[in-house]
Order: sequence, then structure tokens, then C-alpha cells
Amino acid sequence: MNKKTTIYDIAKKLDTTAATVSRALNNNPKISASTRKLVLETAAQMNYKQNKLALALQSGKSGNIGVIVPRIDSNFFASVIRGIEDELQPEGYHVIICQTHENEKREIENINTLLNAQVDGILMSASNVSKENNSIIKRVIEKNVPLIFFDRKKNIDGVSSVTINDFEGGYLATKHLIGEGCTKIAHLTGDQSLEIYENRNNGYKKALQDSGIEYNEDYIIQTKSSVEAGRQAVEKLLKLKNPPNAIFSSSDFAALGAIQELKEQGIRIPEDFCVFGFGNEPFTKFMELSISSVDQSPMEMGKMAAQVFLEQVNSTEKFKIEKKVVLNPELHIRKSSLRHAL
Repeated sequence: MNKKTTIYDIAKKLDTTAATVSRALNNNPKISASTRKLVLETAAQMNYKQNKLALALQSGKSGNIGVIVPRIDSNFFASVIRGIEDELQPEGYHVIICQTHENEKREIENINTLLNAQVDGILMSASNVSKENNSIIKRVIEKNVPLIFFDRKKNIDGVSSVTINDFEGGYLATKHLIGEGCTKIAHLTGDQSLEIYENRNNGYKKALQDSGIEYNEDYIIQTKSSVEAGRQAVEKLLKLKNPPNAIFSSSDFAALGAIQELKEQGIRIPEDFCVFGFGNEPFTKFMELSISSVDQSPMEMGKMAAQVFLEQVNSTEKFKIEKKVVLNPELHIRKSSLRHAL
């Protein structure tokens, strides 16, 4: 196996010191242009490769950004990552992607790994098990590594975030269903420890209140973001003495499962039952029975999170300004909730 060329090898060949070679490679102004040119040419001839980690330790910058998401096998997070890359790649940054799979141990390991790799910043969508002020988040702040939450955030002083107005999304979706004549609206919600699901639920409740419709606790089903969870939720709802005639789901996948179960039960959509999802996943518009959904603008969210990071690293201010960016939701009205167009 070929031995890696080191700065000592270059120094030996040029009959100079390793310190001189190192300074020349790192463009130190103390080194003359002719010496630097000679060192660079010799380094190229000897196929010398600089140690990126050592360079990062020396310069304080690695050119790498860590992105932590619950999972990448969803269109939403894949689109956010693309938005981040589109914004940061022209600035010379490379993205390192980590998944938590909603596992706190993995989340901690991911953050530690990124910190040890000397990343210049961390853009993160919190898992549903991460704590408000756990020690690992404090470590990021103490090391002065820029941290930006997107979509799923934790309220931590000094930490910026980019989210969608989930309250407004829940409110508008529910008001649409009410406008279509639905008065018994169930809500498939996510883990209420996550602010995004709490806000969507609060928007749903406010829409009912503003329309004079009584809130029914029996209509609230906590589900995972999966097709099977949506099917199971509908099974429970249809067993009620007074079953609902519409669903606002915090997940498109659960909405799809709900529709599948409703069809199997012989319930017509939207004539007898309306369904509204959240996320605007690609499949929602391509199905024969297209699904109404709230668009979260993931590409824009990713770009904005990257811009907030760039503002922080390029700022000359001693203290970083906390920034809370909230994007507006957009409704995509389709067949699953559109009665009045029939």
C-alpha cells in the first residue's frame, strides 16, 4: 500500500522546514510568492492531499453543515434538504445528512458526531423525543456553533427557527370543511409534545369555535404519520354513537389511510364524508380521488433556514440575533373535500 505524502516529505525534498511548507500550503502572508509556488508544485507532483479535519481545526471552518431530520424517506424532508443544498452549495458548503428515526439516542449521537467533525453549523428538525433544554443542545450553543431549527422546533433562547404557521394551516383547513357543510369534524393529530401538532390542533379548535361548533373530545385521535394509522383511526371513529362526517388530518399519509378505510366501508367521498390532509405530499394530487392538503413549502423552508445560517456566520455582531421565521400555509383544495363543485 502506498504511503501518504506528508508535509515532512515535501520539506525533505525541498530542503526546508515542515513549518514553511505548512504556511505555504495555507497561504500564510509571511511566505513569499516564489516559495509558495514551489511548495504547491512539489505538493502536486507528490500527490499530497491536505487533511481536511486538521485544516478545519486550524482555520476554524470546515465548509460542512450538518442537517438532522427524523427521516429522509419523505418528500417533505427531502425537499427541505434540497432547498438547503441549493442555497449553501454556491457558498462553498457541503451538507452532511443525519437521521434520528425519532430516537433520542440517535439524535444525541448525530449531534455529537457533527460537533466532532467540526461542522460550521447545524440545521435541525427535532425528533418527537428530544427534550426542551437537554445537555446536548446546550453543548452546541456553548461551542458557539450556529443552530437553526426548521419545521419541528424547540423553544430555546438564542436559537433561530424557520417554521410554517401550523395554527393557520389547521384553522384554514377546518374552515374549508365547515364551508363544505361538514359540522362533525374529527382531527387526526400527531404527538402533542411537538409544537407543530399542538398548533394544528389549536387551529382546528379555533375554527370550530368561530363557527359555533362544539368541540368533541371523542373526535380527537392521536396517530402516527402512516397509512395504517389512518385506517385504524377511522375504524375507531365509525364505532362512535355519533360518528363524524369529515376528517382534518395532520398527516397526508394518515389521510390516505382514512380514505382507504372509508371506501372499504362503502362511504362515499366527498358526498358523505370529506377528508383534508397536511403536507401536500406528491401522491395527493396524482390519485384518482385527489386529496386536499395544506402545503408546507418545504423548498422555501430549506432555503430560508440556510439563509438564516448564512446571516449568522457572516454577521459581525458579537451577539447573534435570534430569528423566528414563520411561512404562510397554502391550501390545495381537491376532490376529497370539495362537495360544492359536484
